[in-house]
Order: sequence, then structure tokens, then C-alpha cells
Amino acid sequence: MSFSDTLETDVLNEVFSAVAYTAVLTIYVGLSTADPLDDVSGLAEPVGGAYARVAHINNTAYWRPAVSGAGTKQNSAEITFPEASGSWGTCTHVTLWEHPTTATLAVFMASGALGTSKAITTGDTPRFQTDSLTISLD
Repeated sequence: MSFSDTLETDVLNEVFSAVAYTAVLTIYVGLSTADPLDDVSGLAEPVGGAYARVAHINNTAYWRPAVSGAGTKQNSAEITFPEASGSWGTCTHVTLWEHPTTATLAVFMASGALGTSKAITTGDTPRFQTDSLTISLD
């Protein structure tokens, strides 16, 4: 996953300028039918069909501790979206947000391409199994 421009700035300021980063208590996991890009300008989030971002608590019950030497972190609990009541399109990317609905750079955290694009249609219940989302810093 790639950090957003805003999160990159926040992390750099925390590490190199002692400007405290305020961690979010809940991370909202979303989908996109296009690469959102680091500045969120390419975002194409599904609309309708019961699509909604999924709240995922920001603690070690939901996110494994970072792997020393690897610079990675993974989800430690399954992330399940609502059942689609209509087409969501072909989802190509996963997104992480600080807000359940706002889609601005100010609350956009990160995104990454799915290993395999998936057309979401009526009756599908998209999910990410435990350890299937990997966030990395390298």
C-alpha cells in the first residue's frame, strides 16, 4: 500500500520535526474501481448498491504489530463489507480513510492495488481475510 501525500507529510513531520501525529481510533477500509493515486485525484469509489466503507478499530486486535526488519504490518482480523445489493463495478484498489464517508485528501490515508481485480455484483460480500492486507514502509 502507498501512503497518501497527507499521511507521508504527517509521518515526516512527526519523525523529523517533533510535530505530534494524532493517531486515529478507527480506520475505514474502502474500495475503488481505479487507482486513487497518492493525492486521491483518481478515486472512483463505488456508489449505491449498499456500498459502505468498513470500520476497522486501530489497535493490535485488528492490526498486527509491525514486523521488525520487514517494515510491514497486516490486518489481524477479517474485514467484511456489506452484501452488495447492486453492482459496485470492478474494484481494483483498497483504500484506508480516517472518515466513513468523506473522500478528501485530508482524511485519505493509503491505498493499494488488489492482487486480482474483482467485479462486485448483487449478492457478493467482499472481504479481506486475516493477514491479506499488508501495509509497508521501505
